[in-house]
Amino acid sequence: MSRSSSYSFEQFKPLIIITAVIIVLTVLLQLFHGFTTSGFMLDFMGVFFLVFGAFKLANVSAFAKAYKQYDLITQQFPLWGYLYPFIEVTLGVAYLFRFNIYLISAITLILMIIGSIGVYRKLKKKETIACACLGTVFKLPMTYVTLAEDLIMALMAGYMLIF
Repeated sequence: MSRSSSYSFEQFKPLIIITAVIIVLTVLLQLFHGFTTSGFMLDFMGVFFLVFGAFKLANVSAFAKAYKQYDLITQQFPLWGYLYPFIEVTLGVAYLFRFNIYLISAITLILMIIGSIGVYRKLKKKETIACACLGTVFKLPMTYVTLAEDLIMALMAGYMLIF
């Protein structure tokens, strides 16, 4: 299949709204605890993983099926697609509670890099598939926005490992 070169605002509206909610919640957490760059990133990653993981949990089996289309690990080990939403929620809780940030960030960095590779491979083939980043609740197309999400999370995790 070929990829459509134009996307509508309506297709990305759920992602835009959810991202705005994540940013607002992150800012509120920072106002409550005091703003720091590291704290902002930790809170953002925590809320991000909780929200995105929760949408995946709404229909785990449908998520696993959609995720298998592009995730390198799930393609080899289908059970991974069923476990991944729970892992995201666990990462979210760990970031919000500041539990073993070095380990959690290392895990996040690895997962996001692997995820980025799978997304990039699909984008390079110009295949039209659904993005499973918000589970199957919304019909989002896989675009470079998906790749950017993974890479931004990887960069923030990498920052946490260095600083």
